[in-house]
Amino acid sequence: MQKPRLVILGSGGHAKVIAEIFEETSSFEIAGFTTLSPTESLFAYPHLGNDDELPRLLAKGITHAFPAIGSNRIRHRMLAHLRSLGFTLPNAISRHAILSPRTQLGAAVAIMPGAIVNVDSTIEDGAILNTASSIDHDNHIGACAHVAPGCHLAGNVTVGEGAFIAAGSAAIPGVTIGPWATVGAGGVVIRDITAGVTVVGVPATRLLR
Repeated sequence: MQKPRLVILGSGGHAKVIAEIFEETSSFEIAGFTTLSPTESLFAYPHLGNDDELPRLLAKGITHAFPAIGSNRIRHRMLAHLRSLGFTLPNAISRHAILSPRTQLGAAVAIMPGAIVNVDSTIEDGAILNTASSIDHDNHIGACAHVAPGCHLAGNVTVGEGAFIAAGSAAIPGVTIGPWATVGAGGVVIRDITAGVTVVGVPATRLLR
């Protein structure tokens, strides 16, 4: 049986990890990748042009796409664009990740090696759970949020759409990190974080600019 053909959007370090995850699962044929620059590369996969080529690629039978883009805002925009074109958006879940069977997943979710997701957590469209992060029970990770390497979220934490929790951060049970907020590297969240703000430190407090 022929595997579905997949295009990866992007060629940076994040895209490399995504490509390897899809290679491990062997569920798709990676047809190639798109980027803005024709000089970029992604292993030995063919460069298929920029994102303007996506309608043509879909017409050629490349039915699946994954936005392997680190920027939460750009990934959010590209998810909507891919959906409007009619692509199917699979998840990229490493075989080295551990997920409760009661995890609820959206589309185009990236879960990297060593990540752990516990019971009754929900991971929405386009979210990234990066290397060795842990998401405990009853968490809600919003669309296109990014939980960076080595982060640890206790139970009943809510992470809003587009929020970025930088490497090595942690959150105590029950806190809410608002949409498009940022937690600086190593921050410890012990109270709710307002939408759109940046917090840093232990405990994490608002960064004044």
